[in-house]
Amino acid sequence: MYKLLLNTTLLVLLTYNAFSQVTKPEIHRPQYHFSPKAHWMNDPNGMVYLKGTYHLFFQYYPDGTTWGPMHWGHATSKDMVRWQEQPIALYPDSLGWIFSGSAVVDVNNTSGFGKNGQTPLVAIFTHHNSKMEKQKSDKFQYQSLAYSLDEGKTWTKYVGNPVLPNPGIIDFRDPKVRWNDQYKKWIMTLATKDRITFYSSPNLKNWTKESEFGRDLGAHGGVWECPDLFPLTHNGKKVWVLLVSINPGGPNGGSATQYFLGDFNGKTFTPNSKATKWMDFGTDNYAGVTFANTGERTILMGWMSNWQYANVVPTDPWRSANTVPRTLGLKEVNNELFLTSAPVKELDVLKGETVPMKNLNVKGEYDLTAKTKNETGLFKLDLATQNTTDFSIVLANEQGNELVIGYDKAANTYYIDRSRSGKVDFEKGFGKRHTAPRLAVDGKISLNLLVDVASVELFADNGLTVMTDIFFPNTPMNKLSIKSATGISISSLTYTKMASAGSKGL
Repeated sequence: MYKLLLNTTLLVLLTYNAFSQVTKPEIHRPQYHFSPKAHWMNDPNGMVYLKGTYHLFFQYYPDGTTWGPMHWGHATSKDMVRWQEQPIALYPDSLGWIFSGSAVVDVNNTSGFGKNGQTPLVAIFTHHNSKMEKQKSDKFQYQSLAYSLDEGKTWTKYVGNPVLPNPGIIDFRDPKVRWNDQYKKWIMTLATKDRITFYSSPNLKNWTKESEFGRDLGAHGGVWECPDLFPLTHNGKKVWVLLVSINPGGPNGGSATQYFLGDFNGKTFTPNSKATKWMDFGTDNYAGVTFANTGERTILMGWMSNWQYANVVPTDPWRSANTVPRTLGLKEVNNELFLTSAPVKELDVLKGETVPMKNLNVKGEYDLTAKTKNETGLFKLDLATQNTTDFSIVLANEQGNELVIGYDKAANTYYIDRSRSGKVDFEKGFGKRHTAPRLAVDGKISLNLLVDVASVELFADNGLTVMTDIFFPNTPMNKLSIKSATGISISSLTYTKMASAGSKGL
């Protein structure tokens, strides 16, 4: 009897310990941003919309929580909000690891991969040959293909890989491909060390170099990566947008994404300005590219981290998340065009209780905690002012952690200060104050904030100035206040609770 009781007690303890491990709180797990269930993730890859489903592929290392031999992870969603993680799509092979790239719906079967009337989904990616790299070769990255005839469930690598050999450029990667209907050919936008090279193909298999861009333009503080080329319409005119991620060399340190606006004639991209422009001034929106096959909408999603500290952020058993999907547009300020970003309307499905306020005059501190009553700290905040003056929005908790988002009138800059936001000592440059110029010129400010467990995304002045920062509080940021030493008139403020889209592998 004693032995039976002892065995029963041991079984209970073992069950309890196992349960505790499974249910251990993942205190920094995003609740409405995609993160993998476990292990390492970086760049979004091959994002495409097909037959009612959004596909997100991503750089993935399934054997650890730091960067390693790259695979393509895979997740799917009907609304870009609630994601289901799928089996790994592409594994390393004899040609190398599977680095970043894109995916296209080959509607006209130009590749010939389609069979029995099936439309092929084609992935174009970089093979990274680590053996050649160790041998000091300069040709260890080259472009290859894989295709799927079952809407991304299974993949077949093309027997003719690589389709674009390396001409002798150490950094030769991240192909973003789209069909150009005007010129009836595929255009590949490729990162080639410190510039962009454009290639064209009739069939995705045979590629011709068209031109290079960027040797003497833009920021060159690091290697150029993860480019994208797409058109937007402004006042009835087509404007081509070229995105170029750079690491390091961002405006607030580490990784960031610059952009150029201009014309593309099927061969050459010609910018309309020599100014260096940044898509997001925060430190945590990198390698963002657009979804393919979304019609008139241009939707981008980025990797919500920074190479400066991505490998050491205090999360477990996963590392990294993505930004919310964003609709891109253009806005003119003083005869200069700028790229704008706004959260996709699909996020509205997560909206909960709303607390609207009108005509607030704040001098000193106005505590919103009692009115908002949000213990989770997941929320959306929309604010409009009657005047431009110094003010800040402070997220806090009982532990004394604070994240401060604000506007500095003298410098005419927005800022996010995470120096006291919780865990900051894992990397010496993490706990800093980041700034971004105010590009709008009117006398009123509009802010839209999206706050998740461990991230804040600021869209100011209808998306003209954007900042994304991650942070790691010790407990949820469940306190909220607005501060202004000089006094500010807020015409409207709406606080909206956001629901979780799911807790693991969103």
